Amino acid sequence: MSQLTIRQKDLDAINQVLTSPDNELINALSALIEKFGGADAINKKAREARDPENLMNRLKAMNSPYVADLEWLQEQRDKKAFVPMADYCRDLLGADADFGFLSRKKGAAVTLEVSALQFFPWLIAEARQAIANRELMPGRIIRVRNMAEQAADDGDILATALAMQIIGATYVESLDTRGTDGSNVHLAGGPETITGFFGGIGQPNHYPLKWAEEFLTYYTGYGIQQVLNINSGTILLGYLMHRLGVDIEFKISVFVGNDNPFFILWTLMTARMFAREDGSTPLVGFNLSNSVNNDTIRQANTLRRQLDLETQVRFEHHITETHKSIVAQPYNRREELVEIAKDVPNISAKHEGGEPDIEATREHPSDIFDYFVAKKDILDQGLMDAMQTNYLDKHHSVNLTAQALIKSGVPVVAAQHLH
Repeated sequence: MSQLTIRQKDLDAINQVLTSPDNELINALSALIEKFGGADAINKKAREARDPENLMNRLKAMNSPYVADLEWLQEQRDKKAFVPMADYCRDLLGADADFGFLSRKKGAAVTLEVSALQFFPWLIAEARQAIANRELMPGRIIRVRNMAEQAADDGDILATALAMQIIGATYVESLDTRGTDGSNVHLAGGPETITGFFGGIGQPNHYPLKWAEEFLTYYTGYGIQQVLNINSGTILLGYLMHRLGVDIEFKISVFVGNDNPFFILWTLMTARMFAREDGSTPLVGFNLSNSVNNDTIRQANTLRRQLDLETQVRFEHHITETHKSIVAQPYNRREELVEIAKDVPNISAKHEGGEPDIEATREHPSDIFDYFVAKKDILDQGLMDAMQTNYLDKHHSVNLTAQALIKSGVPVVAAQHLH
């Protein structure tokens, strides 16, 4: 297969384009980074912005109602009110069970993931339920709420950033520059033109640099480091920013469409090609398409391991999906996950919906389009309680998945400061 070897002259041509002083794209990105003070200053501002003490002080300064909730959450953590992982397993398997699987290397454990935490109070409701019912809190949380709205909402964005550090979970924000503001003509008409999603949500013309500027704004202002990435152009921008010194991290959305091993090879190959000198990549994970099967995941893992990305890049696999507007129901991949998790490390089990049979009974089942509804409209329609119930249904599914994995001898990663 020597015909597939990338020739040095072709690599040289690419390097020449990237480093050319006449490359307008790279020059514009470099100028944007300098506008924020340069990479070192940007990273320093981000570290300061996400410092827990600084986050709490900002919340107190604005008299945020979320201060009391955060203090409560920290108190519950410190007094160990949440069920320890060993006790959770003991409750499930019995006192005489063999718990040796809990000591398996970290990568063998499946990360429990939930999406989307739209409003900070939902996290507190989830925590109260987890304490009362001896349930696990997720180890990874995805947000898709409008960034400008949450920044103006009593410090919701700050409260969530602090809460994630309190509970020990990773989290991802979804920037507003994502083609749903009318810039993408394929999405401008709502469901009638929704096919625009399936080529990666549009970032036409100047929008990639707008996306980069929005990232830098929230990175330096709120310390938000991990963001959802939805378009090939902004994915490349993420790699370029990282190479230029900005410590950005991103995950690639399911809407990008990684649905076969060749596409996955493209994704991983690019991550490897643009890694830093130390081998690090800003790509922390990507959602596989809802269409993938376990054979695809096994092939993808072989590629990931061969490219030395197995520990850095997580496969984020949808186990449940919102009941409306994204997949045909019933959709539940739990049994397949239990099978593949024994062979493939570094997977997260993403729960974007509740159990299909429970969702079907809800007056307002979960809907992917709910992510784009403004808080004011939710309150005006009286839907906040129903949407919180949808979120708690997803929490319930997280724990069903945790139980299925543990019963099969596969450890899980929950909120690491709580369990």
